[in-house]
Amino acid sequence: MTKFKTTLLLLTIHVFFINAAISQVDTLMVFSKSMNKNIPNMVITPDNHASNSERLPVLYLLHGAGGNFKDWISKVPLIKKYANDFNMMIVCPDGGVTSWYFDSPIDNTMKYETYVSTELVEAVDKNYKSIPNKNGRAITGLSMGGHGGLYLAFKHQDVFGATGSMSGGVDIRPFPNNWDIKKRLGSYPENKENWEKNSVINLVYLLDADLKIIIDCGYDDFFFDDNKRLHDLLVERNIPHDYIERPGTHNWNYWANAIKYQLVFFNDTFKRQ
Repeated sequence: MTKFKTTLLLLTIHVFFINAAISQVDTLMVFSKSMNKNIPNMVITPDNHASNSERLPVLYLLHGAGGNFKDWISKVPLIKKYANDFNMMIVCPDGGVTSWYFDSPIDNTMKYETYVSTELVEAVDKNYKSIPNKNGRAITGLSMGGHGGLYLAFKHQDVFGATGSMSGGVDIRPFPNNWDIKKRLGSYPENKENWEKNSVINLVYLLDADLKIIIDCGYDDFFFDDNKRLHDLLVERNIPHDYIERPGTHNWNYWANAIKYQLVFFNDTFKRQ
């Protein structure tokens, strides 16, 4: 009996240490030449990645309006485990409180399109063993970051091979007075062209069948109708994509669940390249 108890205890400890080895979390500071400032980014790498030579795919995971680069890891700490489970890097940039990931046409201090799609990608490829081409890169996010994920990938299909959105603001035009968008594009009545050409739903014309796309939004989300219209437009244009609609609203409970579906999608995409 004593021998059995000892063996069981050793097995329990062994299992605990296996589960505890989740991932490595770094804060990578990147100097943005376009904005003349240092920007923090959370970088999650699988356990023991530093000790081997394998190059890994990277998921760029964007936060929403009012958030920052720590949001995902603090609100959904399981993403540290997911990086290990799927053997991929996860990079969470700081996108400014309400940058909307635009290169603002009216504010030269807001160049987050250039930052994420060029400066950050170059810094990650320089400092980590990442796959340095679009077949090893995906980008997604929640809310403002859902807009950002699709917006940046649609405009930079040479950089990102896959993209997604969770509860994304895919059409900004119905919200002319919300979330500081007019600070980035100018007021809607005087700057309609800026709003038209920077709404994701108006960028579908840029797509061919190469970019892999997943869109996810809850029925009770205030962005739901816009996401449904984007889905319908993609169907009309024969653009392949995965589309998920299910019960849920605009909150972290929904996004903590949605990211699991998106990681499966991106993992399968990476494996098919």
